[in-house]
Amino acid sequence: MVTAFILLRARRGSIKSLAENLASRQGITEVYSVSGNFDLIAIARVKDNDALADLVTTELADIDDITHSETMLAFRAFSHHDLQSMFSIGQS
Repeated sequence: MVTAFILLRARRGSIKSLAENLASRQGITEVYSVSGNFDLIAIARVKDNDALADLVTTELADIDDITHSETMLAFRAFSHHDLQSMFSIGQS
Protein backbone atom coordinates (compact mmCIF):
# COMPACT_ATOMS: atom_id res chain seq x y z
CA MET A 1 0.00 0.00 0.00
CA VAL A 2 1.16 3.52 -0.84
CA THR A 3 0.37 6.43 1.47
CA ALA A 4 0.66 10.04 0.34
CA PHE A 5 -0.11 13.43 1.85
CA ILE A 6 -1.63 15.83 -0.65
CA LEU A 7 -1.38 19.47 0.39
CA LEU A 8 -3.95 21.65 -1.32
CA ARG A 9 -4.81 25.30 -1.81
CA ALA A 10 -8.43 26.01 -2.67
CA ARG A 11 -10.34 28.79 -4.40
CA ARG A 12 -11.74 31.32 -1.96
CA GLY A 13 -15.01 30.14 -0.47
CA SER A 14 -14.69 26.54 -1.67
CA ILE A 15 -12.78 24.84 1.15
CA LYS A 16 -15.75 23.00 2.67
CA SER A 17 -17.22 21.80 -0.63
CA LEU A 18 -13.77 20.78 -1.88
CA ALA A 19 -13.08 18.84 1.31
CA GLU A 20 -16.39 17.00 0.95
CA ASN A 21 -15.65 16.27 -2.71
CA LEU A 22 -12.22 14.87 -1.87
CA ALA A 23 -13.46 12.80 1.07
CA SER A 24 -15.95 11.02 -1.20
CA ARG A 25 -13.27 9.83 -3.64
CA GLN A 26 -11.85 6.33 -3.80
CA GLY A 27 -8.32 6.32 -2.37
CA ILE A 28 -8.73 9.41 -0.17
CA THR A 29 -9.11 8.19 3.41
CA GLU A 30 -9.03 11.50 5.30
CA VAL A 31 -9.23 15.22 4.59
CA TYR A 32 -8.21 17.88 7.11
CA SER A 33 -8.64 21.64 7.01
CA VAL A 34 -5.40 23.13 8.30
CA SER A 35 -3.67 26.39 9.12
CA GLY A 36 -0.59 27.64 7.31
CA ASN A 37 0.25 27.86 3.63
CA PHE A 38 -2.30 25.25 2.59
CA ASP A 39 -6.06 24.99 3.11
CA LEU A 40 -6.47 21.21 3.14
CA ILE A 41 -4.43 18.05 3.54
CA ALA A 42 -5.82 14.89 1.99
CA ILE A 43 -4.39 11.52 2.95
CA ALA A 44 -4.38 9.03 0.11
CA ARG A 45 -3.95 5.31 0.68
CA VAL A 46 -3.88 3.39 -2.57
CA LYS A 47 -2.72 0.03 -3.88
CA ASP A 48 0.40 1.20 -5.75
CA ASN A 49 2.20 4.14 -7.35
CA ASP A 50 0.17 3.82 -10.56
CA ALA A 51 -3.06 4.26 -8.59
CA LEU A 52 -1.57 7.32 -6.86
CA ALA A 53 -0.51 8.78 -10.20
CA ASP A 54 -4.03 8.32 -11.57
CA LEU A 55 -5.58 9.90 -8.49
CA VAL A 56 -3.31 12.95 -8.44
CA THR A 57 -2.65 13.64 -12.12
CA THR A 58 -6.04 12.65 -13.52
CA GLU A 59 -8.80 12.91 -10.91
CA LEU A 60 -7.54 15.75 -8.74
CA ALA A 61 -6.11 17.69 -11.68
CA ASP A 62 -9.64 18.04 -13.07
CA ILE A 63 -11.03 19.75 -9.95
CA ASP A 64 -11.30 23.48 -10.64
CA ASP A 65 -11.46 24.43 -6.93
CA ILE A 66 -7.85 23.24 -6.45
CA THR A 67 -5.47 26.11 -7.23
CA HIS A 68 -2.21 24.44 -6.13
CA SER A 69 -1.12 21.08 -4.78
CA GLU A 70 1.95 19.31 -3.48
CA THR A 71 2.11 15.57 -2.98
CA MET A 72 4.39 13.97 -0.41
CA LEU A 73 4.98 10.23 -0.52
CA ALA A 74 5.26 8.48 2.84
CA PHE A 75 8.26 6.16 3.16
CA ARG A 76 7.60 4.62 6.56
CA ALA A 77 4.96 4.93 9.27
CA PHE A 78 5.94 5.26 12.91
CA SER A 79 2.84 4.57 14.94
CA HIS A 80 1.46 2.56 17.82
CA HIS A 81 -1.47 1.65 15.56
CA ASP A 82 -1.35 -1.09 12.95
CA LEU A 83 -2.24 1.25 10.07
CA GLN A 84 -1.75 -1.40 7.38
CA SER A 85 -4.42 -3.68 8.82
CA MET A 86 -6.77 -0.77 9.56
CA PHE A 87 -6.79 0.40 5.95
CA SER A 88 -6.52 -2.91 4.11
CA ILE A 89 -10.03 -4.08 4.90
CA GLY A 90 -11.74 -4.89 1.62
CA GLN A 91 -8.64 -4.14 -0.46
CA SER A 92 -7.22 -6.72 -2.80
